[in-house]
Amino acid sequence: MDTIAGRRRLLLGLDVGTQSLRAALVDEHGRTVAYGVAPIETTFPKPTWAEQQPAEWWSAAGTAVRAALEQGSIAAEQVAAIGLDCTACTVVACDADGQPLRPALLWMDQRAFREAAEISATGHPILRYVSGRVSPEWMLPKALWLKRNEPEIYHRAGRIVEGTDWMMFRLTSEWTLSLNHVAVKWNYARPDGGWPIDLHQAVDLGDLRAKWPEAIVPLGGGAARLSPAAAGALGLPAGIPVAQGGIDAYLGMLGLGATQDGDVAVIVGSSTCHLAQSRAGVFGSGAAGCYPDATVEGLYTLEAGQTATGSILDWFRRHFAGNEQREAERRGVPVYQVLDERAAAVPPGSEGLVVRDDWQGNRSPYKDPSARGAIVGLSLAHGSGHIFRAIYEATACGTRHILEDAAAHGLRVERIFLGGGGARSSVWLQIHADILQKPVHLARETEACALGSAMAAAVAAGIYPDFDAAARAMVAIERVVEPNPAHAGVYDELFGRYVELYRRLKVS
Repeated sequence: MDTIAGRRRLLLGLDVGTQSLRAALVDEHGRTVAYGVAPIETTFPKPTWAEQQPAEWWSAAGTAVRAALEQGSIAAEQVAAIGLDCTACTVVACDADGQPLRPALLWMDQRAFREAAEISATGHPILRYVSGRVSPEWMLPKALWLKRNEPEIYHRAGRIVEGTDWMMFRLTSEWTLSLNHVAVKWNYARPDGGWPIDLHQAVDLGDLRAKWPEAIVPLGGGAARLSPAAAGALGLPAGIPVAQGGIDAYLGMLGLGATQDGDVAVIVGSSTCHLAQSRAGVFGSGAAGCYPDATVEGLYTLEAGQTATGSILDWFRRHFAGNEQREAERRGVPVYQVLDERAAAVPPGSEGLVVRDDWQGNRSPYKDPSARGAIVGLSLAHGSGHIFRAIYEATACGTRHILEDAAAHGLRVERIFLGGGGARSSVWLQIHADILQKPVHLARETEACALGSAMAAAVAAGIYPDFDAAARAMVAIERVVEPNPAHAGVYDELFGRYVELYRRLKVS
């Protein structure tokens, strides 16, 4: 890599997550040399609704980037390019100049469940890419909900786009769409000619296409540059390359090195996303979908996910971990360290507790927004460690259920990579390996999404020709967590109870 006055040039990965925005400054070997974080607030106006303020994303970007530069004593001129990832599908209604007209509908927002069912009921051929059913989280249901429930906002909106599109506009002053987003969340499929205009018309969204930018740019591609206005806000030089952004979990998949046929990436954060690369499409499973050209052109990406995983742990911490919080403060350690110690002291199976992790509905394999969470089997002998471990076990059972369902429809699983904030917990990692009964590969950099964005920046800057080359140079597998065969029996039994519990709790 070129240097400036003897100083190495760095790549900036902007990771706009649910709870915070992270800015990682990464070298060409994939090592994070500085990091900045700024919080993002989510509001929940009604049950299953979730919203954020787009302006807060932008102010958080300025705060996090400047913090990273200061932390690493890095000159702004060392930043060679920018990559971006955001949550999906977080929908922004704004005017043509990017001014939001209302709070963004966050990815986890489930209010458009009726609209999703109506769109799914059309039976349109394009729905084969989404296993026949549209999620309430996605673009078309949310846009239709806006049109029906906030028609004045809908008709005033010059743009109804994703958080990624809005952030790219703030960075570059140009409107584009990410091929990654539209292939995954917007029912766009190149093999079928692109946009399903007849589907839009069938559900009274024939006017929506006019609210979308024309240009569709592949992940990490394009020739966009940082605008002077954005450069001033971030404290960076104007004119540096800005790689086309995409979905956080998809960049996380790249950041884990899962770029080959048969690779599965499990990104554990507020939610858990499961992404697998395949040369042939995998259709008919309960996955969110199987998308052509969504990440690496020429490959399909199978996506599934759990709507709430880390967010359930946060829910438990906020409402029920007062004793652990006080102990953590007394010892000067993070509260999750204390909770992990409690969970580690409990045997596999949590002495009879079974948790369903459907706090915000079930994304995969049931696609059931009405599903709700449960803690079953409580006794006076159980404590906080039992419940916390049972939540860990439920989230890993959810991953096993998703992968078994996909395998039954033809997915070939060669290697499993795990990343995201959940990779920091050695207890949670071992539970995943034990319940999946497969080795789990861990990359050196746990913040896989930010690293994936930095990899996209490296490709945009011409440092590497493509994601495969970037992965070879920037991703290092640090260790492999092997499953404990002694736990296989108890976890086979727990998994069976976990699956059966959904059926027993379902309200028809």
